[in-house]
Amino acid sequence: MQVIFVVLNKVDCLDDLLARLKKAGVTGGTIVDSTGMVKSIDESDESYLLGSLRLFLENPLPESKTIFFIVNDDQVELVRKTVDDAVGGINNPHTGIMFGMPISFADGLMKK
Repeated sequence: MQVIFVVLNKVDCLDDLLARLKKAGVTGGTIVDSTGMVKSIDESDESYLLGSLRLFLENPLPESKTIFFIVNDDQVELVRKTVDDAVGGINNPHTGIMFGMPISFADGLMKK
């Protein structure tokens, strides 16, 4: 099993993404409102360097969604392709990031 995290900056794709994930066999997950770290830093506490980097790093979108869900190992590639297709290419600027991590157990999951 793996837990897949998607930090979605392109929030207008959320409903379509969730519909596609369901069709791909993802039966549940969690969605959390999120904000990038650079946006959260108090501007009065910024160093000169961080202030300069903010121009390049700051996402112009006011919000993002972090979605995470558990899938079987054999679903990972299908889920990655599903997310990529739904957002129009995860590697495009201001779209989001996706990563997966192996998990050793998951209690409390509902069985099909």
